[in-house]
Amino acid sequence: MKIFLGTDHAGFELKEKIKAYLKAEDHHVEDQGAYAFDPNDDYPDYIKVVARLVAADSASRGIILGGSGQGEAICANRFSKVRATVYAGGSQELVKLAREHNNANVLSLGARFISFEEVKTVIKLWLNTPFGGEERHARRNAKLDSQVIDRAI
Repeated sequence: MKIFLGTDHAGFELKEKIKAYLKAEDHHVEDQGAYAFDPNDDYPDYIKVVARLVAADSASRGIILGGSGQGEAICANRFSKVRATVYAGGSQELVKLAREHNNANVLSLGARFISFEEVKTVIKLWLNTPFGGEERHARRNAKLDSQVIDRAI
């Protein structure tokens, strides 16, 4: 599976670990930055690239990172066909439901709140949980995809 990665400075260190982990698991990984730690960079510059790539390739997924993961998910969810969910600790059931009900194709991680071991478990759960395909969920996702535009970024 092709997985696009993107982060600003807050998730840079964790992104590098995730990239190595995913490659070791035989995933095709494309890093969209940041490529170096810069405390003055801005997450929308990297997240919008990942969001556009995921929107254009329905077989791909995206993993984005930030301090909390919240702003990054807000940015990604501005794009049609992108459904980003946030994980920053707590119940992993939320990640599973985001896949089953929302067909979440982007995982936004709060790097300041989770360990790398937890991240590996969550990524595996997110990658291996299929969309449930129930008509009501598919209908709702289609409504979201038809209403979101990316001209704001």
